[in-house]
Amino acid sequence: MSEILQVLEATATKYSLVTAFAAVGCVVWISYWTAEHLTRGRMHGSAIAIMIGLLLAWIGGTVTDGKRGLADIEFLAGFGIMGGAMLRDLAIVATAFGVRLDEFVKTGVRGIVSLLAGVLVSFMIGAIVAWSFGYRDAVSMATLGGGAATYIVGPVTGSALGASSDIIALSVAAGLIKSILVMTLTPFVAGYIGLNNPRSALIFGGLMGTTSGVAGGLAATDERLVPYGAMTATFYTGLGCLLGPSVVFLLIQTAVG
Repeated sequence: MSEILQVLEATATKYSLVTAFAAVGCVVWISYWTAEHLTRGRMHGSAIAIMIGLLLAWIGGTVTDGKRGLADIEFLAGFGIMGGAMLRDLAIVATAFGVRLDEFVKTGVRGIVSLLAGVLVSFMIGAIVAWSFGYRDAVSMATLGGGAATYIVGPVTGSALGASSDIIALSVAAGLIKSILVMTLTPFVAGYIGLNNPRSALIFGGLMGTTSGVAGGLAATDERLVPYGAMTATFYTGLGCLLGPSVVFLLIQTAVG
């Protein structure tokens, strides 16, 4: 039995990237099963998967006393590549390619205003909260502001600006909390904000921005609205990744010196 385990460990170590993909596949399957059967769709599977990922990263760092989470475990070293900037940015670009600009233009000025307002207000709130907790440098404030936008924008902004891994991790946590809140609260507030038609779903996605949160919340409200909200939420993510390390950072740097 021990010989079989040694062979499996050696194989997993040799093909660590394949091992990482297999592990993520298992986590995603468990997450979506949990979302469907235990939360009845009130919480999206992606949010559960992210929480499991953060927990596993903490366990990996604690066990190995390392700084790269599960990637510090030899046979899971493939997570260092799979979770790196290359595949992350590829996923963002691939998502953006699935959006049709002409559909977004149909929302008119209100859709564009909601998108810009959603991105800039999220950055502003995140930066103010970061400043109140003692993070006074522009890089940290912009990174945590990006996390308040989405858990994708935060790491992209932080990586571009050279933020520390601790700040980037905090930005991911902030984005995850926002995603869960949007996901769980949307069905309860939909009736009060008129979230019952494609146009309002497009504006809602532009204001909230977190694609998984918007998709999960709209799925629990009215599944027919999911594509519309997810469309502007995707634009939101791309716009946040573009503005965060550039315009927003320069504005924050000018404000704090």
